[in-house]
Amino acid sequence: MPRRKRDLTARQQLARGPMDLPFLMLVLMLTAIGVIAMFSASYASAYYESKDHNATYYFVRQALFAVGGILVMWLVSRIDYQTFRWVSVFILLASIVLLILVKVPGIGVTRNGANRWIKLPGLPQFQPSEIAKVGVILYFAARLSKRDTVKKKPWNDKTWLGRALGLLDKIGFLELLPYLGILVVVGGLLLLEPHMSGTILIFAGAAAVLFAGGIHWGWFAAGGAVMGGGLWFIMNNTDYMLRRINLWQDPWSDPQDGGFQIIQSLYAVGSGGLLGKGFGKSMQKFLYLPEEQNDFVFAVWCEEMGLIGAIVVLALFALLIIRGYWIAIHARDKFGALLVVGVTTLLAVQVFLNIAVVTNLIPVTGISLPFFSYGGTALMIQLAEMGMVLGVSRQVQAPRLG
Repeated sequence: MPRRKRDLTARQQLARGPMDLPFLMLVLMLTAIGVIAMFSASYASAYYESKDHNATYYFVRQALFAVGGILVMWLVSRIDYQTFRWVSVFILLASIVLLILVKVPGIGVTRNGANRWIKLPGLPQFQPSEIAKVGVILYFAARLSKRDTVKKKPWNDKTWLGRALGLLDKIGFLELLPYLGILVVVGGLLLLEPHMSGTILIFAGAAAVLFAGGIHWGWFAAGGAVMGGGLWFIMNNTDYMLRRINLWQDPWSDPQDGGFQIIQSLYAVGSGGLLGKGFGKSMQKFLYLPEEQNDFVFAVWCEEMGLIGAIVVLALFALLIIRGYWIAIHARDKFGALLVVGVTTLLAVQVFLNIAVVTNLIPVTGISLPFFSYGGTALMIQLAEMGMVLGVSRQVQAPRLG
């Protein structure tokens, strides 16, 4: 016999409250449109690349992962999000271990010169960076949510070391050290792959949580200056990065090799016009545009659905992001607010960077478009993240806590 509502604990009743319907509907709409768009963009390459010339190969796999991901999203939304406080450290540690396994022969998988994937027995191939994004956000949110309750350690001002530590503590540097240490470890492992886009996304999500957690804006200005200077140095002293910058500025300088992908993307976006050529009628997807089912799926969408179709998708993403921040503002406690801020910012940055690459606003980075780009495990993790946000939304009506 099922338990009656009054037999449930207060926390269980909170976790079973109503989900935020607007956020849920936006996620489902984007997932459905994304699977359909990926099908149209991928069936030509699926036909030529699959062993049995199955044009629906990518679509069927993505659709199955989408259904599984929606189920995972619902299950995660049913979990009391306070559980993620203590689980966060284990997710972070697991992601670091997985990032190390990328470099282990027989486990790590290399594609196009990048060693970003692992293949474990009984599991589909996936990128550990997807788990690292979640792990960093969860751990930072859990730690920062207790920031106001931690008493500062008194330092001995009679010694030079005590005075120095006291000064560093006063300006907030000592508080930042654990976070900086984690970012150095995770970011360093990602750069060894190399995976610059994954590093950017993790740093963006972490920065959002730190800023929302109350870290002084001056540290972000200093960190931005250091990272900007370091990035400038790397770009100007690395042949690979320098070549990407040159191709970004003038892709037609090497139209048959390095600039080929972005040129074909611009052709696809530009030829769509106002209303597009019609669903399924893209020309660039017929083996002209590389990665048409992955990083450049939005270019095919623009070609087929035109400016109007592109605006509709961008509007849905914008509404989802705005609604995410609304949930964060109305979250029951600080941990829930920081968790949603991190996940929503991660989504916003990923969408912006992908669209910017497709339209040649920034150099090619290899960032996929959430809910649209092919990749089953990535889609399931993204939907699990949406489940966390929905889990926080279930408790929005409850009294707020510190």
